[in-house]
Amino acid sequence: MKIVITGSIAFDYLMQFPGRFRDHLIEGKLDQISVSFLVENLTRQRGGSGANIAFSLALLGERPILMGTVGSDFGEYRAWLDRHGVDTSAVIEIEDVYTASFFANTDAENNQIGSFYTGAMAYAKNYALADVLDHMPDFVTVSPNDPTAMSQLAEECHKKGVPFMFDPSQQVIWLDAEPLIHGTERCTMLIVNEYEWEMIAKKTGLTRDKLVQAGKTLIITHGGDGSHIYAGGEHYVIPVFPVEKIVEPTGVGDAYRAGLLKGIASDFGWELCGQIGSLAAVYVLEQNGTQNHSYTVPEFVRRFRTAFDDDGALDAWLKEA
Repeated sequence: MKIVITGSIAFDYLMQFPGRFRDHLIEGKLDQISVSFLVENLTRQRGGSGANIAFSLALLGERPILMGTVGSDFGEYRAWLDRHGVDTSAVIEIEDVYTASFFANTDAENNQIGSFYTGAMAYAKNYALADVLDHMPDFVTVSPNDPTAMSQLAEECHKKGVPFMFDPSQQVIWLDAEPLIHGTERCTMLIVNEYEWEMIAKKTGLTRDKLVQAGKTLIITHGGDGSHIYAGGEHYVIPVFPVEKIVEPTGVGDAYRAGLLKGIASDFGWELCGQIGSLAAVYVLEQNGTQNHSYTVPEFVRRFRTAFDDDGALDAWLKEA
């Protein structure tokens, strides 16, 4: 299955605050915030929603095509992705700008405050799938990116008849009702977390029932409470996979999406797709950074079977490994 992952490609600057953010916020004064958090450490990691999804999907045995725009500082990052099985031929380098950067501060309760510098990502709107691919793919993800680029990609997929996953995620804050409705009307499936879904519903007036009745698949992740998949008139409740040690939550949702996409590429049912996503997410949660985890397909299958029953479906992966 030819899968194109579109979305941000960035460097992540991850910080750890040993206290709790809420202890330093004054009720009734949230409209006048002026706070500074003394962090214990800072690490620079490879990240970006598009790159993170592609990286984990490649670990699962696929050869995803990553599409996005990067800066002149991307050379080492490109080599890293190529080495791990990601096809970066559709990644366009923009001279004289830097690759986008995400700055995240996480407290002792795993709450997170983040800021994003767009950099080269702002140029993504200048490129369409047809500009960088010889043939249209079987499936596309429209993940957080330049807002105009996201709408253009959704429209291109719609006109070309290419099914796609609309994954606005962090961009839900900045997108108004029109692009959100545009994406959800044209997508095959919508994936967001619980808070993002509430924001979309508030901005657009969309309801879960309306989306499901329109034939869309709706996937809502609920952090430590697992995820819910609404598809084909069915509601699948996916539990979290048992975690050995929680280290850092950044990128967990991206890995979940990669697992879900691997299940879709394998033509599995929704429950199994969600369970694969659940385990893929845990590998990131147990590491500091969004692309520092590793596993072979047989290792993934063995661990999967310690908590979930695939009824032998994953044997097909082992034959391909």
